[in-house]
Amino acid sequence: MDEFALLVDFHKSQDRQGPGSDQDTRKAIELAGLGLNELKIADIGCGTGASTLVLASELNAQITAVDLFPEFLDELNIRSERLGVSEKISSLVCSMDDLPFTNSELDVIWSEGAIYNIGFENGVRQWRRFLKPGGILAVSELTWITGNRPEEIQMRWEKEYAEVDTASAKINVLEQNGYSPIGYFILPENCWLDNYYLPLKNGFNDFLSRNGNSEQAKAVVEEHDLEQSLYLKYKEYFSYGFFVAKKVDD
Repeated sequence: MDEFALLVDFHKSQDRQGPGSDQDTRKAIELAGLGLNELKIADIGCGTGASTLVLASELNAQITAVDLFPEFLDELNIRSERLGVSEKISSLVCSMDDLPFTNSELDVIWSEGAIYNIGFENGVRQWRRFLKPGGILAVSELTWITGNRPEEIQMRWEKEYAEVDTASAKINVLEQNGYSPIGYFILPENCWLDNYYLPLKNGFNDFLSRNGNSEQAKAVVEEHDLEQSLYLKYKEYFSYGFFVAKKVDD
């Protein structure tokens, strides 16, 4: 099994493919001021749909749930049926850098923990044209939460994601690319430990068994163990920042 297939298998049974919480999705909805009007939303890089399901439950909206991996969207469709919100959600297998939306089609673009796949600046620049004037962009993104940090974690994240930066730098990117920032907050520790790392850890044995305890599968587990240990060691220096901004009318 190739690396991508292993990672999909590793994550597809999880509620979340990255740090987050229903509570923090609702917090971003409130920060964005999304009210009772009918909205057209794209949830980009939605995974198995944790944020999509909250958006569908909280808002009067038609949501296009976008992900590259159909296995994730299959899980989302099962969960949306179970929660009774499937009529609000359509799933789309698509790369986030080749979206089929038309200019000014969307009221809201949502993306939790996924924009890093094409880079923060590239993503906010590309996606802007799909938003109506005054439309909302809401994204969570790996963010330094101090001005300085130990070399070990600095080098680790710069190697994994060169665009990791402070909140002020991310806000500047938004301002330079046609957005007016509305607000920003940091995801708390439970979003990482209780909602992401612990469920993954509880699934390690099943994952290894499904994949014949192969060396490739063991490497996936070891990498995520290392990531968790680095989070526990350096959690005061980084987290996910949740950024909410409004498209400025041209």
